[in-house]
Amino acid sequence: MLWNARNHRVPLDGTDMEAVSFGRGGKHFVILPGLSDGLATVGGKALLLAPPYRKFFDRYTVWMFSRKNRLSEGTAIRDMAEDQARAMASLGIGRAAVMGVSEGGMIAELLAALHPERVEKLVLAVTAPYANETARDCVRRWIGFAGEGRHRELMIDTAERSYSPAYLKKYRRMYPILGLIGRPGDYGRFLANAEAILSFDAREALGRIACPTLILGGEDDRIVGADASRELQERIANSALHLYPGLGHAVYEEAKDFNERVLAFLES
Repeated sequence: MLWNARNHRVPLDGTDMEAVSFGRGGKHFVILPGLSDGLATVGGKALLLAPPYRKFFDRYTVWMFSRKNRLSEGTAIRDMAEDQARAMASLGIGRAAVMGVSEGGMIAELLAALHPERVEKLVLAVTAPYANETARDCVRRWIGFAGEGRHRELMIDTAERSYSPAYLKKYRRMYPILGLIGRPGDYGRFLANAEAILSFDAREALGRIACPTLILGGEDDRIVGADASRELQERIANSALHLYPGLGHAVYEEAKDFNERVLAFLES
């Protein structure tokens, strides 16, 4: 099978958690995506998601997890972290390097704090220690769009707040069709993920993170703000910070050395 790409389904609490894996390495590298996971899971997309991580494949089996397919009302980020720990145990992933992006980073923070036996190294990308006002303003706006079924506005606003001006010059050509791409049949799962962000606060737990941690952010982040990355470094003892000048929330897509920087950290 190409890149040893596989799709997985983990039963949890009467529903499922979708996951994909690729690579043949003996080490585990777990990736937790951001709020966009609320619109579409990773389920069935192993071959599509694998290519950016090819440099990891000799040393790592790379895993990417979605949140549960059905999220009950009032689900918190802490609940998602506990779900993640159980899913890793179910798949036989003992101790892993973990990277969380945006909302996934919030989950990763609590996973590392509450289950240190699961996390060997931690990468926190464009995320925050709590729902600051910048993040809350964005998420409330997106909740409004989703609640009214205004998918095109949701996608455009997300893009405008995520990408650099140079990237947007090319990306804006897609705006006329964005209302047709990725529209879920129901926004309930997206709204559950978004509401969980609004109540998130891991500041008291961050002091419990003992593993080596790399924090990556954008100087021009308009979704969580660059100060969120700085505060994470202040609160996590064994951490290093790199902020990309001129880039925003989508550094994981725009920064050409992003994955190389992550791999170098994991192998250091």
